[in-house]
Amino acid sequence: MDLRRRPPKPSHRNHHLLKQPQKPSSAAIRRSPSPAPKASDALPLPLYLTNAIFFTLFFSVAYYLLYRWRDKIRSSTPLHVVTLSELAAILSLIASFIYLLGFFGIDFVQSFIARASHDAWDIEDEDETRFLLNQDHRPAPCLNSSISTSVSRFMDPPAPLPSQDDEDLVKSVVSGDIPSYALESRLGDCHRAASIRREAVQRLTGRSLAGLPLDGFDYESILGQCCEMPIGYVQIPVGIAGPLLLNGCEYSVPMATTEGCLVASTNRGCKAIYASGGATSVLFRDGMTRAPVVKFPTASRASELLFFLEEPANFDTLAVVFNKSSRFARLQKIQCSLAGRNLYIRFSCGTGDAMGMNMVSKGVQNVLEFLQDEFPDMEVGGISGNFCSDKKPAAVNWIQGRGKSVVCEAMISGEVVEKVLKTSVSALVELNMIKNLTGSAIAGALGGFNAHAANIVSAIFIATGQDPAQNIESSHCITMMEAINDGKDLHISVTMPCIEVGTVGGGTQLASQSACLNLLGVKGACRESPASNSRLLAAIVAGSVLAGELSLMSAIASGQLVKSHMKYNRSIRDMSTVTS
Repeated sequence: MDLRRRPPKPSHRNHHLLKQPQKPSSAAIRRSPSPAPKASDALPLPLYLTNAIFFTLFFSVAYYLLYRWRDKIRSSTPLHVVTLSELAAILSLIASFIYLLGFFGIDFVQSFIARASHDAWDIEDEDETRFLLNQDHRPAPCLNSSISTSVSRFMDPPAPLPSQDDEDLVKSVVSGDIPSYALESRLGDCHRAASIRREAVQRLTGRSLAGLPLDGFDYESILGQCCEMPIGYVQIPVGIAGPLLLNGCEYSVPMATTEGCLVASTNRGCKAIYASGGATSVLFRDGMTRAPVVKFPTASRASELLFFLEEPANFDTLAVVFNKSSRFARLQKIQCSLAGRNLYIRFSCGTGDAMGMNMVSKGVQNVLEFLQDEFPDMEVGGISGNFCSDKKPAAVNWIQGRGKSVVCEAMISGEVVEKVLKTSVSALVELNMIKNLTGSAIAGALGGFNAHAANIVSAIFIATGQDPAQNIESSHCITMMEAINDGKDLHISVTMPCIEVGTVGGGTQLASQSACLNLLGVKGACRESPASNSRLLAAIVAGSVLAGELSLMSAIASGQLVKSHMKYNRSIRDMSTVTS
């Protein structure tokens, strides 16, 4: 007796379905004979042998080219000069790569199509059943044999799954089922992710975030760049000081601050400088630093690397290795300091219009990998060994500089000192001596021989998208005041060896900060003269500090500091009405 299922007879209800291709059964697949080994289209060999040949060829020529590249770097041979064997190796690498890419790419596409076809058959089976159950007894029109035409004529495309309700998402974040950091990737909507995270934080802490704004900010712009897991943004008012007349040009300086009197005081200093003919600035050094620490089994081995790095003949080779990390990175010098078995290597390089920390770190990583071939017993303790020194007050930065080193000066006439600053030249000179110089020395200050340089630096840094933490070394400043022209006029200068600024990357790309940079005329990178914009920004910072120092010192000398702060830096709002 034949137990196999017989095909149904055609009827007016399912005649159109019988014309469609039938899904192969698993039994039929099992009964099909195994195919013979496939031959390759590239070589007259079985496919597995061809794949093995091209795999071996790809990795062997890649190793050979890398080995030759290292030899060229060591011998300072230009990389574009190739021999006949190297040219053959390059062509073999390209050919093997194309073969492997084509082979595995086609295999991936075929497997993807097979899975999609299998899913389509399953969907069609469900659609046929639903159609036969829901149709009346009227004859159905005939269809084309294609699956897509059959589905589109008799039913709507399947609707996408509904998105999870925000309330459910908040509960999932609170319970820990969904990590807070994964909301952006799961939802694909950064604003919605911030809103859900914000509500989850309020429920977890039991504290309200009503005063923290959420709307009106482009959260896409900070994703993977400026801030993780945002729940809102902080509003900081931006004031304008100026015009600052610096090197013959006028600048309106944006300052983001919540300290009353700061913008007004800096603005008064700008007025005094303007009335006296302007200020002049000079950038005398430009180099970002990074100092890894490496360790050896013995101090004598560490000293061997020290001698190697200090050898002038080796510098050019290391510079080639370092500079390949970026088209703007240019290694300037290497300074070493030995402590037992540990060697601290301070690299200094130019970074174009970027502040440059990431750029110099990549260059240092390249050099360390190169050195490990020469000194296999070298152990890298850390990419930063604090000899840099970043975001910390350090004598090495104060003495040797880090970032942009700028000096800015101005000649303030005695008339301006009296009418605008409300004090005298002699009073300013004496106060600077006993406060900024002697007082700071008694306090053991490191780079803090000034009145309030950090105030101006921080305000400009926040407004223009700089790293606020680098205010520590960027505010290193010594303020000098001297009486000139027989004591009638005042010479004032600020020397700042560590202004760490950039006009590309980081927070400079955000809309508000980019607008402030545009106001100063230093937005983005300068194509005609790389590093010009960042250097000009450093000069503007120094000029603004000069104005701030001049005004604050005048307020202290005239006894107006407390009075002005009581008038402009005291809130008149009734704090008892503010809800916590």
